[in-house]
Amino acid sequence: MEKQDFRILVNRPLAQGIYEMVLVGDTSHITRPGQFLNFQLEGFYLRRPISVCDWTEETVTILYKVLGRGTQAMTQRKSGETMNLLTGLGNGYDMDKSGPQPLLVGGGVGIPPLYGLARRLRAQGKEVRAVLGFNTEREMFYVEKFCELGVQTAVATVDGSCGIRGMVTDAMAQIGPYSYLYTCGPEPMLRAVWQACRTSGQFSFEERMGCGFGACMGCSCKTKYGSKRICKDGPVLEKEEIVW
Repeated sequence: MEKQDFRILVNRPLAQGIYEMVLVGDTSHITRPGQFLNFQLEGFYLRRPISVCDWTEETVTILYKVLGRGTQAMTQRKSGETMNLLTGLGNGYDMDKSGPQPLLVGGGVGIPPLYGLARRLRAQGKEVRAVLGFNTEREMFYVEKFCELGVQTAVATVDGSCGIRGMVTDAMAQIGPYSYLYTCGPEPMLRAVWQACRTSGQFSFEERMGCGFGACMGCSCKTKYGSKRICKDGPVLEKEEIVW
């Protein structure tokens, strides 16, 4: 974990309620897709945890949804301003288990960490497929960017305004064999994906956090191997250890 200031390069709307922020700083503590950052916001006591979408040696990209006063305040931050971040948080996805044809399943703001994962799996020559779920076409983002990576991408919308009408599991039912599964999204979606999954896999959980690095025990959950902290032992858990 590292605490430092990052400079905002870009902060712009992508879709209904969805923003993209690109920051410049030391990203050396980000080592795996699926890790997250903890943002300090002036006037707010607790930091805001947000998944890393992608990163380079000098920049890190996040996508965030406006859900409350904290994320609303983030939309007002301008290019050139600085933000204090905790970086290198969480355990991230293990790409060594992917096999030749991994499937990535994301819902809403659970999609961003899968983009960085997809880019690195494609760089390894893996045949990556993705199912991306949204409530409606107006909330869609990054579909084209997944396709630009060479990822076979299926879209599901709850209202049927784009792609398959229904949930991500409806799209999963139309996917052929895959070697492994990676997923991130709200817990009801993760539970449904867990039940529909035909292989082993890794599930990234969204959870309210106090400290973000395992000290407060505020995000503990039960697993088959005892209690784990989503912020430190997660957010990625193996399919076989999850207790619903």
